[in-house]
Amino acid sequence: MTSRDLDAFAAWVEDLVRDRGYDIDSPRGGGKSRLADGAGVHRAAVTRLLQRQSMPDLETTRRLARVLGVPVREMLIRSGRLTAEELAEPHEYLAAPASGPDLGRRPTLEEVADLLGVPADRREMFVRVVEQFLPNDEPAGDHTAVDAQVPEEAVTGSSHTAD
Repeated sequence: MTSRDLDAFAAWVEDLVRDRGYDIDSPRGGGKSRLADGAGVHRAAVTRLLQRQSMPDLETTRRLARVLGVPVREMLIRSGRLTAEELAEPHEYLAAPASGPDLGRRPTLEEVADLLGVPADRREMFVRVVEQFLPNDEPAGDHTAVDAQVPEEAVTGSSHTAD
């Protein structure tokens, strides 16, 4: 990344911040602190970006995107971390016309998991949970059907035990 990339990204973020009503121009406006608090990041990270000293880390970028109301994808592309080609949008992939034997074929749940970035060790659980929400009359895709029920704690992350 060049200093020109950092400058362009910081200028874009500054415009977003001002458009969202944060006063970052007056010394005691409190905009940088409010932005940092809203995003749950250190004020110094916001200051370093706006002063063109450093690019925020990925977690800070994600949090700033949320509070500024822009897609993380756009933040990553504008920051120069990734290109639009490297970070293809899943709906573009799903809407792209297939050719040959794939014409009209729905993606499998494994393909959807891959597009969403579901870790390999959690794909089976992802498939089992998503299958519960699909209509019974439509095949979910080319994957092995699992008859076992998904435990509630696997879905909610908590367990309910009687004492």
